[in-house]
Amino acid sequence: MSFKKGLSELGGLVYSTEHGRTCPTCERPVEQCSCRNDDAIPENDGIVRLRYDRKGRKGKGVCIVDGLPESLDTIKSLAKELKKRCGVGGAVKDRTIEIQGEHRDLIMQILQDKGYTVKKAGG
Repeated sequence: MSFKKGLSELGGLVYSTEHGRTCPTCERPVEQCSCRNDDAIPENDGIVRLRYDRKGRKGKGVCIVDGLPESLDTIKSLAKELKKRCGVGGAVKDRTIEIQGEHRDLIMQILQDKGYTVKKAGG
């Protein structure tokens, strides 16, 4: 049994000192990767769901916007606008927007003005 394996058997090149992190499939820098499709819009029912959650945050609540039928860049720019309009911080995680604090009514109004169908979900 041989312990020497080629790059193709190990999954390809992962890091290059010239470019930094590289895609193991196409071996290009991650910024120029042609095989990853993070910008693909997942299938959903077209309804944006808005919920308030405190679980796992030591009592600090966040409003979570989920189900946006947009590209990742559009979601990031929308998150930036929501944070600015609400005057709080937030983040984009796994195609969901998290806005700190209880701002469901304001976020719902902003999203409806942009033409989204919004429903409050959860408690």
